[in-house]
Amino acid sequence: MFTWICPTCGREVPPSYAECPDCAAKAKAGAAAPGADSAPASPPATAVAAAPPVPNSIQVPPPRAPQAAVPTWLLAVLFALAFAAVGGGIYWLVHYFGSRTQASVTAPTPDAPPVLPAGAKESAIQKYIEVSGIRFQESPKDATLARFLVINHSGADITDLAATVQIWARAGKTEEADGTFSFKLPSLGPYESKEAVAAVTTKLKVYELPDWQFINTQVRVTSP
Repeated sequence: MFTWICPTCGREVPPSYAECPDCAAKAKAGAAAPGADSAPASPPATAVAAAPPVPNSIQVPPPRAPQAAVPTWLLAVLFALAFAAVGGGIYWLVHYFGSRTQASVTAPTPDAPPVLPAGAKESAIQKYIEVSGIRFQESPKDATLARFLVINHSGADITDLAATVQIWARAGKTEEADGTFSFKLPSLGPYESKEAVAAVTTKLKVYELPDWQFINTQVRVTSP
């Protein structure tokens, strides 16, 4: 039988083959390999289109600091102090106005202030009684009132004290006083002073009377 030699691989090839079957198979396998390797290189279009965009950064707001609650015991202490302050203020007001009411005297009618009879003997406590701090004011009924301080300069307890006070302007003592008032106090302790109020008998308006720093007084004790 006749054969021919493949010039590429040197094998004997039967005359029925126009080319070497080994070389033809190797050539076919080499042509199919690049296509198989490049096929998975490109991803499918659907996968690329479906991929979501990745943001560069995500900003998370900082957590809010929790607000501190006021303790219950602190609220109780604050309320207790507030109630104590209100109660103390009410007690002070009641005590203050109560003492002023007791110290004040009922203003007599300004028509007839009590005066000592002519030639009457001066009271033994005359020199121990002082009236000072006289301030004039107008009552709701347009009457002139004197608010003043009665001072006991002795070490004795004085009861049923009554006196008449005459007022002059310090600039000059005229024959007629600028005003007259009288007062009564149930009691005045040793070296004690009390505030009192009395109606003033005067021909002047309240704004025409001298101010407290320009007043001269003459006190006449009528009792005891």
